[in-house]
Amino acid sequence: MTQSWQPIGRVERRVLGALVEKAKTTPDVYPLTLAALVTACNQKSNRSPLMQLTEGEVEDAVGRLRELGAATEVQGSGRVPRIRHHAYEWLGVSGAQAAIMTELLLRGPQTAGDLRSRASRMEALPDLPGTLRLLEELVSKGLVIPLSPPGRGQQFAHALYLPEERDKVREHAGLQAAESSMQVEREELRSVAGSSKLDYEALAEQLGELRSEVQRLAERVERLELERGITDQD
Repeated sequence: MTQSWQPIGRVERRVLGALVEKAKTTPDVYPLTLAALVTACNQKSNRSPLMQLTEGEVEDAVGRLRELGAATEVQGSGRVPRIRHHAYEWLGVSGAQAAIMTELLLRGPQTAGDLRSRASRMEALPDLPGTLRLLEELVSKGLVIPLSPPGRGQQFAHALYLPEERDKVREHAGLQAAESSMQVEREELRSVAGSSKLDYEALAEQLGELRSEVQRLAERVERLELERGITDQD
């Protein structure tokens, strides 16, 4: 089967995600007018990053999605044009897979737990192991990329980023993983200190003071030895 989808720009991703979301959550107003689509793209809930797209930017993005076969314009009531997505066919997904892809398009990289919680507003998702299986299926389709090793806190992203964006997403995820690992280590150290009824920060301060005192004593001994002519051979 020939792949239809391809990487697209950030505005096209937001437009496509918003269309799929509104088709699921507000079917009574779908397909969307251009004005409604602009509002959906710029809304402050369920979006990351927040955007302030103009009508012209959204219209241009719709045009590009139409060229790719991911959206079409249809005639609505009162002869107002409306926009309909073809994301299921274009991406080769349906049901829960489509809901996961939509959340990734609208919010960016997330954990399986986040996706299970957030995508359930559009489609019933199984438990966490079941959600991971869905993600594995999307990975096998090439639509999703793991950003960190398997395990707690593993993050996933969609594969529709442009090449230069994907590199930045991977780099950011690596920094987040490193920060998370450091935080875990700090918490473990604090836990150890707390179990000994010692405050972690106070323990670190005391250790620093001890090191300084040892250094001062070493310097004092060296001065005394020089004053008295004591050498290592004595």
